[in-house]
Amino acid sequence: MQKLNFPSYPFRFKNSENKVSIFDAIRKKFIILTPEEWVRQHVVQFLLEEKKYPKSLINVEKVLMVNGLRKRYDVVVFNPNGTIFILIECKAPEVKIAQATFDQIARYNMTLEAEFLMVTNGLNHYFCLMDFENEKYEFLKELPDYNNPTIQQSNNLKI
Repeated sequence: MQKLNFPSYPFRFKNSENKVSIFDAIRKKFIILTPEEWVRQHVVQFLLEEKKYPKSLINVEKVLMVNGLRKRYDVVVFNPNGTIFILIECKAPEVKIAQATFDQIARYNMTLEAEFLMVTNGLNHYFCLMDFENEKYEFLKELPDYNNPTIQQSNNLKI
C-alpha cells in the first residue's frame, strides 16, 4: 500500500483467499484492505495515538439517514455525552479532495451536527470548525487533542 501523510503505525494484516485484510481496532475484526480502508485505518490510529481520543468514543462505518436516503459515514468521534464531536470523511489516495467532498460531508453533518469535520485522502488533510449559526465552516490547522481542546485556525486555506 501507498505511504500516507501520517506517522507509521504497527498494523496487523492477514491474507485469506488471496485478499489482504487489516485489523480494525474499533470494529475488532479484519477488514479487506482497499485504498480507502488503508486511509481509514490510519485516521483511526491518528485519533488514538496522536490525538489521544479514547477508543470508546470512536465509531467506524455506520449507516445514517440523510433526507430519507441511507448513507454511510467513515469515522466519527463522540463527545462523552453521546453527541458527535468530529465527523471524518476518508477517500482513497488517488481521489482528489474537491468542493464536492466538502459538500458531501456538510450534507451528512446537517443530520449529525458534529462540531468539527475532517476530510482526508491520506495525503492531504483538511480540518474544519463548524459555524452553525452562520451556516459555514472555518478551516483549521489541526483537530483538537482529546485532553487539550484548543484549536488553531488556518490562514485562509482554500481547496
